[in-house]
Parts: sequence; C-alpha cells; structure tokens
Amino acid sequence: MASIAFGASAAETITVGWFGGSWGSAFQTCIADPFTKSTGITVVPEIGTSTVNLSKLEQQKAAPVLDAVWMDSGISEMAYSAGVIAPLDMNALPNTKNLIPEAIYKKDGSVFALSTGYYAVGIAYSTTEVKTPPTSWNDLWNKEYAGAVLLPAPANGLGVPTIYFLNQTLTPGQDFDATFKKLKELKAGMFFESSGAAANAFQTGEVIIGAYNNAPTWDLNAKGVKIGFSIPKEGAWAGDVRLHLVKGAPHKASAEKFIDFALTAEASTCLAEKLYLGPYVTDAKVSAETAKKMPWGATGSVKDLKFLDWWDINSKRAELIERWNREVVRK
Repeated sequence: MASIAFGASAAETITVGWFGGSWGSAFQTCIADPFTKSTGITVVPEIGTSTVNLSKLEQQKAAPVLDAVWMDSGISEMAYSAGVIAPLDMNALPNTKNLIPEAIYKKDGSVFALSTGYYAVGIAYSTTEVKTPPTSWNDLWNKEYAGAVLLPAPANGLGVPTIYFLNQTLTPGQDFDATFKKLKELKAGMFFESSGAAANAFQTGEVIIGAYNNAPTWDLNAKGVKIGFSIPKEGAWAGDVRLHLVKGAPHKASAEKFIDFALTAEASTCLAEKLYLGPYVTDAKVSAETAKKMPWGATGSVKDLKFLDWWDINSKRAELIERWNREVVRK
C-alpha cells in the first residue's frame, strides 16, 4: 500500500510562486528539494516579485495555475483583500504548532498567511566607497553619494512601505508633501524593481549606498562583495516573506503538504543560514556568525522589530504610487 501511495504522489506536480535570485535558490534548496525527496511531489517554480505574483493571481483568478505562493508582507494583505488566496486549515497543517505566534496572520477569523522569515530594511553600503558607516536615513542625501543612491521602486514589495516609513521617520507629523519634496531632491542612481537588480547594481558599483534589506545584503557579503548593513538611529522597518495557499489551487492537498513542510526547524534554520531571514519557528537554531546578521541582531527577537501598519499602507498605496510616478520618476 505504501508504494502505491508513493507512486500516486510521484506523479503529482505543484506550481509554487517564489522570488528570483538567491531567494529562489534558497527556497529550492531548503524546502522544495527536500519536500520532493520526502513526498515524491515535484515542485515547479514560477519566478516573480511579490507584486508580479499578485498580478498573476488576479489574472488567473478564474482558473489558477499556481498552487502556493510566496509574497512579502503588505502585498500579502493585498492578496487577501483581492480574494485570491484561500484561508488556511490549521488541521491540515500540523507543523503550525512549531511557529512563533507572530508568524500566523489572521483576518476576519481565519488564517490567510504564514511567515517564513523576517527581515529589516536599513541602509546597505559599499565598505570600500563609504568609509564611515551611515548612521541616519538623512545620509542618503549626502552630496558625496549623488548619483549612486539605491531606493526601491513601488513595483518592488519594499517600495511603498519605504515611502511610508520615510514619512514617519524624516517628516514626522507632516503629510506626504514634505516626504515627496525630499524624495525629489534625492540624487538616485537606481530605483530597483527586483532584489536581483539591486544586487547587480552594488556588484558593478552603479550604486554604493541605499535602502535595502539585511537578507540580500549579507548574502552579497558572504559571496565576497564588500558591502555592509547599518540600522540608522531612526530605526529600520521590518517585514517578512509569507507563504500562502492559492484560492482554487488545482492541487490543494499537495500544496497544503508543501506549506506544512516549510514550517519545520530544519527549513527555518536553512533559510536563516542562506538568506539571513529571522527564524519563524520556535526551535530553529543558527550559527553564531549568522546570529550577528539577523534582523534583530545576535541577541534579539522578533519582538525587537519595528513593523508597519500594512492595512493603512495599502489604503494609501495607489495614491503613493501615483505621486511617485508623477513627482519622482518624471521629475
């Protein structure tokens, strides 16, 4: 009977949306490959940013191709509001017992997403070109960095929340007019839409400083790129990457198995070691060197992170994107 059951699973394939570059490689190595080895279910990746993944879900709403999908915080809430992700049945996901409480996202009495790791958005900088580590977000406006500053565009999951965060941080108590005035004064070298594009810009020297998250920054550092990461005195904002079940998933049961498989200490530790994502599982252990590069530092926890109000951000998202396109990109 066991061999018959395995044979049925072996013929199955699920399609999972995830990010490109080092992120996709880590999802493949840490979760997809061991999942296939354990269950016989093949995982086909569909590469895209969070916003691209959401667009695909909206386009495929009547007949989804994706079974499960990774998206950043903020875009996750948008997917819920768009009705393209399914409520998660916790009884079908026994490994949810391993999760820290903050990793379970609920709305209207149901769970709609589960975290698979936390990051902090601070300032990444070339350690060869920037001799003094940045200490403030205002440092991005220093004249010596003109034309070589990196900032996420709204097409990237970090873009709109960064605008929102800078409003709270650099122009507190003021409306977005002051924030956009300041953004128009920034001498940017790149507004990146994908993490891979940002990584390439740092590697080629096109940019030397900018708003980026700790995960790909330390990944570049581990690959020999002379890059550091600083949490400014005003703080860094935090987010996470989340896993979702697609509404109407063509292979729901197998997708649930995949999601459950991602909720283990082994998966969480692997993602922390490869992507420097803060663990989402209670008993995940990381090396002493990796611990230093966690979004909360060597001795902190998820409770030390500064999270944003994603529902409020999303209520302002269309307005902020329109203003960005009109005032920053076309300045």
